[in-house]
Amino acid sequence: VQLQASGGGLVQAGGSLRLSCAASGRTFSSYDVGWFRQAPGKEREFVAAISWSGGNTYYADSVKGRFTISRDNAKNTVYLQMNSLKPEDTAVYYCAADKAVGSWYWAIVEYDYWGQGTLVTVSS
Repeated sequence: VQLQASGGGLVQAGGSLRLSCAASGRTFSSYDVGWFRQAPGKEREFVAAISWSGGNTYYADSVKGRFTISRDNAKNTVYLQMNSLKPEDTAVYYCAADKAVGSWYWAIVEYDYWGQGTLVTVSS
């Protein structure tokens, strides 16, 4: 499966953005998907994840209550709605996918397929 992340940009603190992760391949609906981010000089970190059916969602504590992950399997797309953005949310955001990630949704090594990243910049 090939992933294409989009929707990043420059936004003021308190603003919103919606990221999209579009996938090729007919079996995308069987893949768990995660969003990760990497700020300058920092390691890549888990942001949110969604199970293949959309029935389970998971969030890092730092974004819980502000970000919402969802998916539309008919459109082969996963979304990350980001509200109440803070300067510390500034990073390159990556989507990733794999089958049967399950409870390891937070682990980078569990995902074999990665998008190219989209830059989110939040100004204060």
